[in-house]
Amino acid sequence: MTVGTAQLSWLPDVPADFTRRLKELDPAAPDFGTALQRLATARLNINQATSLGRRIEAQLSNGGKLNPFPSLKLAVLSNGTITLAAGAIQAAALRHGVATQVRCVEYELATNVALSGEPEMGAFAPDLVLLAFDYRGLPFDRMRAGEPAKPVVEEVIGHLRMLRDGIKRNFGVPVVFQTLATPPASLFGNFDVRLGGTWRSVISAVNAAIVELVEEGGYLLDVAGLVERVGSENWFDEPQWLAHKVSFQLDMAPAYADYVGRLVGAVRGRSRKCLVLDLDNTLWGGAIGDEGLSGIVLGQGSADGEAFLAVQRMALALRERGVALAVCSKNDDANARQPFRSHPDMLLKEEHISVFQANWVDKATNLEAIAKTLNIGLDALVFLDDNPAERGQVRMALPMVAIPEVGTDPSTYAWTIQAAGYFDAVSFSAEDKQRADQYAAEVQRVAVMSQARDLGDYLSELAMVIHFAPFDPIGRSRIAQLINKSNQFNLTSRRYTEAQVAAFEGDTAAYTMQVRLRDRFGDSGMIGVIVARPAEHAGEPAFDIDTWLMSCRVLGRKVEAAMLSELAQAARAGGARWLIGRYVPTAKNGMVREHYAKLGFTLVEELPSGECIWQLDLSAFSAEDLPMVVERVTKAAA
Repeated sequence: MTVGTAQLSWLPDVPADFTRRLKELDPAAPDFGTALQRLATARLNINQATSLGRRIEAQLSNGGKLNPFPSLKLAVLSNGTITLAAGAIQAAALRHGVATQVRCVEYELATNVALSGEPEMGAFAPDLVLLAFDYRGLPFDRMRAGEPAKPVVEEVIGHLRMLRDGIKRNFGVPVVFQTLATPPASLFGNFDVRLGGTWRSVISAVNAAIVELVEEGGYLLDVAGLVERVGSENWFDEPQWLAHKVSFQLDMAPAYADYVGRLVGAVRGRSRKCLVLDLDNTLWGGAIGDEGLSGIVLGQGSADGEAFLAVQRMALALRERGVALAVCSKNDDANARQPFRSHPDMLLKEEHISVFQANWVDKATNLEAIAKTLNIGLDALVFLDDNPAERGQVRMALPMVAIPEVGTDPSTYAWTIQAAGYFDAVSFSAEDKQRADQYAAEVQRVAVMSQARDLGDYLSELAMVIHFAPFDPIGRSRIAQLINKSNQFNLTSRRYTEAQVAAFEGDTAAYTMQVRLRDRFGDSGMIGVIVARPAEHAGEPAFDIDTWLMSCRVLGRKVEAAMLSELAQAARAGGARWLIGRYVPTAKNGMVREHYAKLGFTLVEELPSGECIWQLDLSAFSAEDLPMVVERVTKAAA
């Protein structure tokens, strides 16, 4: 098998009976969504991906669901023929955990739709607009060899900013900007990069300016980075462009679609959270139980030894950006831990591993234990294992776990994990860096809970401190991240961009709350968000809860009660008699259906859609005693 990004080589082969399987899937079956995703995780060609995309579109356009996946509507505006990739984008987005509808607008119509709107696109109501423009769709007319790039850059960025503003005005949604791939043609050869006004120098400057533009709001699709991986001569197809206005070679469509799909997944909070590592022939060469510490292959001096070091170095780099690490190995536990403790060339240590599962139980069961211990879903795991039989068995048992295909050459393992986009991000905060340590601290809390006499003792031993503050610029990125990533403990699942979160900060009519929690094991960071607005209920003042979400990591620690107490206090201070809460059901948030009932709210109405409206009479509300110290920042102080 050829290893490469263009081939999506980390995906398993397409089943020989793919067409039959796809045709026989029943849209009314409760597992229709998961069955479609199972097919989407194969290495599909453009025709197969298009066929799968049609099934996705048929289901979603008729008002159906693809449970348990969140949905998203994507509009694609392009200067080329992008419709050919629409089905592949839908297949790739489902592979990355999002049920996506796609609407494409091409050629000169794209600019008109952005600037003037369009009833049909307005009715589609996109959640996200992708500006899929390459260099041929942007104003490079003033570019001249030997002349400064700045005037051209300003004109191109001005045009993109104009399109963004039109989209914001007409559709009110975020924009995805593409970086531009540099065409392979060269006027001056090696001198191109040094001379102003060449494609190489100007597009480099434009891409840097696009990155700055995204900082004003929006998302980035790094097409330039993709083309660096696959090669510009493999990407561009001048005959296809001249004949059909196809911006890239058709066999590149699956790779392009995968880049879009992983971005959509990251926007919807579906990026993976934990890398699970096999040991023998994955982190070192040989079997530790057979070869002993001195017999395994690891370290400088041999190609394989250095390849295994590269895997460990990659794992540590992921941990430093917040990805949890776990071990899942068929091994004796004492033998498995020996290299971590005693091998001089071992980069990974036991303290880097949040959960260590080395035993003779099947790997699917161990993966379930890892997810449960970390309090994350199985769909948050990536499992790296050199053994094809083990990979196949786990795929059959746990299709939601991402399992990259790797060959027998360990030098490709680190590349594969990084190329596959499992951990793609749309933001990165100081808090993200602490995520792996937070998972490790959670394991310690579980250990304390297992030894405590009762829940009260456990909560008391944690020595918790909860911190309340209104939205502010410091927390803005993390607030937006939580709003867009939280699916389970999310009462309404409303999504707000970072720009919209910033608008809340200055909205005097909105009540906002960001919640942080720390205890003796560490700082859990921001774990909760509330947005409420003044309203009227039964002819009296009320607070209507627009958004209430929490991290599942802090369930069972009375955080919900503490948040309610803080919210009730603010509502009373604002003259409210009632709190109004809503539960809007989704495929993922069934766990909070009785959230308001547990907090003492009374059900007012249940709509045919399943949405429930709850009320709490603040005149009769009494806050419960909390097993934590409360810190708060007032809006005035913020």
